[in-house]
Amino acid sequence: ERCQLKDVVAAKHDKLDSLVVDSGDNWSVGQRQLLCLGRVMLKRSKILFMDEATASVDSQTDAVIQKIIREDFATCTIISIAHRIPTVMDCDRVLVIDAGRAKEFDKPSRLLEWPSLFGALVQEYANRSSGL
Repeated sequence: ERCQLKDVVAAKHDKLDSLVVDSGDNWSVGQRQLLCLGRVMLKRSKILFMDEATASVDSQTDAVIQKIIREDFATCTIISIAHRIPTVMDCDRVLVIDAGRAKEFDKPSRLLEWPSLFGALVQEYANRSSGL
């Protein structure tokens, strides 16, 4: 239920015993991401690595994933590779890498206080989002 998959699982023939085929094609991309989060929740992992966890999902699934991360992994260390700016705004620290080198590392709010690569990325994202 926490992963918003109750109805999807209930609709499957084998319910909780439903298989995930090798390529995962019998689940949507977003459902596979939510299944992975559910597995991590059950393991009670203290460190969570995410590589573009929301890159291929719709905005609704992205919001569900972000909510789960905020609520269920608040006490965990999360290392996340992300290109979507909203994904990292709640992070304690952001590491900005440019041309393979670490350029900036601080709280998002601090990185926005002065001219920075991160600030430029946030501005670019805002411009694209508003259609400028």
